[in-house]
Amino acid sequence: VAFFRRDYKRVAELHVESGWVPAGTRIDELEAAVRAASEVYKAQTCDGLIAVGGGSSIDCAKCVAIAVTHEGPLKTYATIEGGSPRITDKVLPLIAIPTTAGTGSEVARGAIVILDDGRKVGFHSWYLVPKAAICDPELTLGLPAQLTAATGMDAIAHCMETFMAPAINPPADGIGLDGLARGWAHIARATENGADRDARWNMMSASMQGAMAFQKGLGCVHSLSHSLGGVNPRLHHGTLNALFMGAVVRFNASVASIQKEHRLQRMASAMGLGSCDAKGTEIADAIRAMNARLGLPSGLAALGVTEDLFERVIDGAMADHCHKTNPRIATREDYREMLLASM
Repeated sequence: VAFFRRDYKRVAELHVESGWVPAGTRIDELEAAVRAASEVYKAQTCDGLIAVGGGSSIDCAKCVAIAVTHEGPLKTYATIEGGSPRITDKVLPLIAIPTTAGTGSEVARGAIVILDDGRKVGFHSWYLVPKAAICDPELTLGLPAQLTAATGMDAIAHCMETFMAPAINPPADGIGLDGLARGWAHIARATENGADRDARWNMMSASMQGAMAFQKGLGCVHSLSHSLGGVNPRLHHGTLNALFMGAVVRFNASVASIQKEHRLQRMASAMGLGSCDAKGTEIADAIRAMNARLGLPSGLAALGVTEDLFERVIDGAMADHCHKTNPRIATREDYREMLLASM
């Protein structure tokens, strides 16, 4: 405890300054990175994990916590393989120190990894929640504008999408809506002036709030971004979320619970938009405008995504754990239309 009180900031600073990644791992979500880190963990007879970095680093550490303490292939513990109940309290203790404001993995029960077979899958268990999370916005001051924008839109997507999810959870709704308001009001400031401490503080809060709230569930934004990110691992998860959000809001707009509970209007109010029609037009337009202001790509085509990939992406989206928690269950044709609208 004394170590963290005194020196955790310096540990994070060294991580950022040197580009050092322990155990020869890569800063990504590949199963190979989990395997490499697990081997070093065993060789060094370690007794716990400290994850310093963005969501990929923290998610990698969570999967190491599974791999070192549980037998069999990592994929057998994936949610879509029915693996959640197989994850036990044997998982390694983990301390998470995020250096981005986006995924919120430091307070979440999930982790995302690209398996050796190319599938981008989730692992979910309350045992995967870190034992401690040190969320210090000072550690994000040096984050480049592009990553600030992309990870920030990831946080906003979490807040927005979980607010639309059908599960009944008023506390999560309140946390998500407040996170949306904070994120939307401060993402441009944080991107345009990385030294703006107030903006960085609010983005860190929005990131944490989004992950606290999305225990309620996510939806088609994430089923699509998980799938496309598996098809092409070079595509950034937060950027993909930013591009899919508008189309998914429009797709979900007609759901009876969203209309009855005025969820579009409540999101629009949190975003400072005033009114919103029944189709979510103002929200979708505002997302597109914000993406442009932040310097994010105008659409999937700008990232090199072509229509010949759609069938593979749709296959993955239909199988993703977020598919079933969208307020409106999407068909293959629905996903195709969302992809086309996001091009």
